[in-house]
Amino acid sequence: MRISELNFYPLKSGRGIALKEAEIGPEGVLGDRRMMLADPTGQFVNQRDLQALAQLQVYPQGGAVRFVMDGKGEMTVPQPPPYRRTDVVVWKSIVSAAVAEKETNARLSEWLGREVQLVFFDDRAKRTASDDWAGPDTPVTFADGYQVLVTTTGSLAALNAEMEKHGEGTVGMERFRANIVIDHDEPFADDGWEAIEIGGIRFDLVKPCARCIMITQDQTTGSRDVANPMTAMGRLRMSADRRVPGPLFGWNAVPRGTGHIKVGDIATVVAERAETWAIKRRA
Repeated sequence: MRISELNFYPLKSGRGIALKEAEIGPEGVLGDRRMMLADPTGQFVNQRDLQALAQLQVYPQGGAVRFVMDGKGEMTVPQPPPYRRTDVVVWKSIVSAAVAEKETNARLSEWLGREVQLVFFDDRAKRTASDDWAGPDTPVTFADGYQVLVTTTGSLAALNAEMEKHGEGTVGMERFRANIVIDHDEPFADDGWEAIEIGGIRFDLVKPCARCIMITQDQTTGSRDVANPMTAMGRLRMSADRRVPGPLFGWNAVPRGTGHIKVGDIATVVAERAETWAIKRRA
């Protein structure tokens, strides 16, 4: 099996960028989710409650970042100085982040129709993934919880087959916002993988990914008036383990090394689970 897609998301909940190759560091794909929008209280903002974020494209360019939004225009934002900081909240984590200048925040607020501030996960920012799942002291940026998200083409094919059988349309892999997509025919084979190796880097698959309303949204427009995979996932992929409730698709992974990977690289299963993750069986 091989990598069929590599993606990163410079802005949390903004549009993804497809890559042909990527550097992997302790925090995952280099540059992934190192920017985020927060409300005036510091609470993170994402597509769950601000669908228009799907229309926001972000392109890192050396010491600056270019923002483009459909129908709004574009602007280039410099990296903020490290002394201009604010505390922001990502789920249960409080992170000291560098904050963009007032003019940038005012324009983004105008574009999005809601008061927001742009923050950066710079060298002074610190956050770690859950010790219970990832082990101690594994660094992570503004991602929901873990460094890398892995999915497979076989899983998407099975989901789309289930949707088509019930006249529910089909969806693309972009709905699931994966970093690494592996070309593998067997649906949900990743439930049995404890670790894979790509380009000499071991990735421990530590926790299945419970999916939320974001997978029901078009990842270009933010619209929810599109094919919805949630009902089919309820039939196929409801967790039977209360530690991670809800519909599951893909696995959160922790890199145990650093290096370079590219589309087409071979992915090898180097450790398997004694038992696969428990899924509720349909009657």
